[in-house]
Amino acid sequence: MSILDSKIPSGPLADKWKNHKAHMNLVAPNNRDKIDIIVIGTGLAGGSAAATLAEQGYNVKAFCYQDSPRRAHSIAAQGGINAAKNYQNDGDSVYRLFYDTIKGGDYRAREANVHRLSEVSANIIDQCVAQGVPFGREYGGQLDNRSFGGTQVKRTFYAKGQTGQQLLLGAYSAMSRQIGKGRIKMYNRHEMMELVIVDGKARGIIARNLVTGEIERHSAHAVVIASGGYGNVYFLSTNAMGSNVSAAWKIHKKGAFFANPCFVQIHPTCIPVHGTQQSKLTLMSESLRNSGRIWVPKKIEDAVAIREGKLKPETIKEEDRDYYLERRYPAFGNLVPRDVASRAAKERCDAGFGIENNDTKEGVYLDFSTEIMKKGRESATEKNIHNPSEKQIYDLGKKWVEEKYGNLFQMYEKITADDPYVTPMKIYPAVHYTMGGVWVDYNLMSTIPGCFVIGEANFSDHGANRLGASALMQGLADGYFVLPYTIADYLSADIRTGEITTESSEFDAAEKEIKDKVNFFLTNKGTHSVDYF
Repeated sequence: MSILDSKIPSGPLADKWKNHKAHMNLVAPNNRDKIDIIVIGTGLAGGSAAATLAEQGYNVKAFCYQDSPRRAHSIAAQGGINAAKNYQNDGDSVYRLFYDTIKGGDYRAREANVHRLSEVSANIIDQCVAQGVPFGREYGGQLDNRSFGGTQVKRTFYAKGQTGQQLLLGAYSAMSRQIGKGRIKMYNRHEMMELVIVDGKARGIIARNLVTGEIERHSAHAVVIASGGYGNVYFLSTNAMGSNVSAAWKIHKKGAFFANPCFVQIHPTCIPVHGTQQSKLTLMSESLRNSGRIWVPKKIEDAVAIREGKLKPETIKEEDRDYYLERRYPAFGNLVPRDVASRAAKERCDAGFGIENNDTKEGVYLDFSTEIMKKGRESATEKNIHNPSEKQIYDLGKKWVEEKYGNLFQMYEKITADDPYVTPMKIYPAVHYTMGGVWVDYNLMSTIPGCFVIGEANFSDHGANRLGASALMQGLADGYFVLPYTIADYLSADIRTGEITTESSEFDAAEKEIKDKVNFFLTNKGTHSVDYF
């Protein structure tokens, strides 16, 4: 039975990480090429970890099931990444980011990990800017910030509506440099099938080549799992269908403890279900709640008329709209935390005010008309346009919104055939992120020695509710600034171990088990696909 020892350093919260780094064991640069590390997953957490470890001189093997690391599901992240830079001079600080994250997680996160996350958040932005990530900027060239739910400061850095993609390209460019140097061996189209444990330590994996079907053995001194969350255990979620949590499940079956599996985040701004044949749902970025106002009709007969196609939402008068988040939570308005916004939307729909004509009648509006006119008037004033017409104001406001969120509006229109500049967006909550995951200690190691877990795959930093723009922060913090320190502390005992052989009885047994299992599924003459069940 494994014993849960979180290994949280002693001392004041603000000093734990600094003191811990100062007293950890190190692997000298001349010894690092004697150490092999396997990284499973090449999203933001895995990609940044692989690039950093290879840059330091370790031999890294990176595995992804996609045809390229660029296609990791991290690209689906839209809205932004938090950091305590206080560029807006609105009172932000490391402590405030720490407090907001702890409070946002219902006080159920490990405080030492969250404070460390807040400390290194500023370094992430510097790292990514140096890589050329095109963050949004103000007119004068300074990095811009936007607000996200659950906070009262602007601390979210963004790259239009494709922040995850741009951050992943930054990590991928760092990986590519190390691939070119031969320090990373990249295994595309490979899936981890089993973790191999030798003498109680993680010493390699059994992988399957998804092109040829070949079963392969790979050894290492440590294995890093960065394979994302388990949102696809739900019938519909915003996750890619390939995000199947098999790597985390495999190490759990080998003895790694799993923590808080019930902590699953429901994102309030997804496109509602529109048919029975859907395989997944589409997320619309939380950043849209900066500019959009969420409402349902005040009159239930108006909601019924909208569902029946007899009434258009843009024709409903302002006084007949219920901006229920602004009404209930005036201090935060439409930027309440995700769990609050999701519950409120469900309550309104359960009461009969849903506006989507699907089987469940579930959907609310996210309306940008107020923001378009507001920004249009501001732009007209800046351009010294006196007595502008309503059309001039609308066109100027639409241009401002297009610059901020254009790709999101384009994506929405392609999916729904509605123009969100004219007709309010339809949204409804959907399963999005899993705060639970594989249990790890302060050093990000699971209960299996030598098996580290980073990013969404672990449980450590978000408590019972992830604030928006925190996932990208955690993934890059773990990969760039935490794991490279903590894994060295573990690997310092392995500099004399030598290469781990794949010809041991443990590898033989693991490979046989996987081959038998694959053969069973290929020969069982089943009549239904996996999704049938």
